[in-house]
Amino acid sequence: MQKKILIEPDPILRQKCEPLEKIDGNAKKLMDDMLETMYAAPGIGLAAIQIGILKRLVVIDISKEKEKRKPIFLVNPEIIYRSKETSVYEEGCLSLPGQFAEVERPAECSVKYIDYFGKEKELKANGLLATCIQHEIDHLNGILFIDYLSKLKKDMIIKKLIKHKKEIERVIV
Repeated sequence: MQKKILIEPDPILRQKCEPLEKIDGNAKKLMDDMLETMYAAPGIGLAAIQIGILKRLVVIDISKEKEKRKPIFLVNPEIIYRSKETSVYEEGCLSLPGQFAEVERPAECSVKYIDYFGKEKELKANGLLATCIQHEIDHLNGILFIDYLSKLKKDMIIKKLIKHKKEIERVIV
């Protein structure tokens, strides 16, 4: 079932998430709902906090074609390696609709996590996947991509989002 995605400035987005204690039917249903929400948005990553759930849970799928989807479920992800070499990607975010900015992050990273089935895994990533993993794990720590921008750019984006939020919250009869 699709969930509502929170939009900045929402105080929930600035909180830190708690570890997910166990992977049971409820956790799997949440992961499935998050994936459905992310695909519908459409996006390539979604953290549980973006739908108001303060758990360390992320779904990612950077595949381009619907037929070849390869979702990754990261439960309690922890980055265990970041390269010194960096790369710059233009990032967007489902919680900051229509806003994009270039962000510099480590070009490669390795992440330790628990998968959909409760198995401990490790994943080494580079390129877009590495950027996406870092972006989503930032969400779990209350950090948004705009936090990497200058104060002026960040303030301009937040001002636009406040205006956007008011427009979508207006009731039409």
